[in-house]
Amino acid sequence: MDVAQFDFELPDELIAVRPAAPRDAARLLVVREDGALEHALVRDLPRYLGSGDCLVVNDTQVIKARLRGRRLRGEAEDGPRIEVLLHKREGEDRFLAFTRPARKLNPGDRIAFNSELSAEVLSRGEGGEAELGFSVSGALLDAAIARAGEIPLPPYIAGKRAVDARDEADYQTMFAREPGSVAAPTAGLHFTPELLEELARGGVGTERLTLHVGAGTFLPVTASDTAHHHMHAERAVLSSEVAQRLNRVHAARGRIVSVGTTSLRTLESAVTQSGQIEPFDSETRLFITPGFQFRAADMLLTNFHLPRSTLFMLVCAFAGTDIMKRAYAEAVREKYRFYSYGDACLLYRRQGS
Repeated sequence: MDVAQFDFELPDELIAVRPAAPRDAARLLVVREDGALEHALVRDLPRYLGSGDCLVVNDTQVIKARLRGRRLRGEAEDGPRIEVLLHKREGEDRFLAFTRPARKLNPGDRIAFNSELSAEVLSRGEGGEAELGFSVSGALLDAAIARAGEIPLPPYIAGKRAVDARDEADYQTMFAREPGSVAAPTAGLHFTPELLEELARGGVGTERLTLHVGAGTFLPVTASDTAHHHMHAERAVLSSEVAQRLNRVHAARGRIVSVGTTSLRTLESAVTQSGQIEPFDSETRLFITPGFQFRAADMLLTNFHLPRSTLFMLVCAFAGTDIMKRAYAEAVREKYRFYSYGDACLLYRRQGS
């Protein structure tokens, strides 16, 4: 499938660098099955959901995955500055990471981040990827990363301003409790306790799963054909108890409403051909493009995504490419705010998808 068909024009000024306040004051573009569009706010969600429906949220927590240090060789501590973006834990003391500038590192080199934390380059991969072995492990490593690192804002925000103390709260959802992501599941950023309580009063349930978002979410699709794009693996967990309750939602003709593309990819990784959701505790590389047959999610709440991205391809698969191109064009005309800190859209699954 030609990647160019998922391109669109986006004015730079529509890229949000701060979230709406309060969170549920963000705008909401509702996209119906037939392509009809409605303008609302996130706090209007109770108008579109009803008793028996169920939200599925991702409870991953963003770690301070961006580290800055210097390369060490021998006793020298004045080597080039190195930036590291952790993206996947491989062991108690090991992470896969993207490094910059990659050409400055070779296996055996060490990187010092501060007086308590350093890492050795164990191996090099493609695209600046490296496997790092750290000087401490387990909970000690978690704590050291939290002290030395910073919140890894996406490049389209970090390129416009510095990370600050507000981002430590702004870039976590109210559901966050399982540390491990290097990017927020951004649809969840729109929720407040008050909105969740109102939905619950209307009979809308909430279930949690976990997908630890990797740095691959930032990577552009460089292939010209989707068949040649490589998806990075991400760890996902959906418990047997949650699977049973979600199956009961469908059995009672309720709708499963995926809060974000990460929740949706986990659900669709866990569902069988017959539509039964099963427990899942594994890595997923699920790449969803038009033609994919959805079996778990009935609706999708998600932010507005990058042109030519795997996430824009996913929403086109869910609601229809022509419909989503028209919806995004409407969002641009109406000056919706895009990307991680931006506004949201509520998608009804297109019939037949």
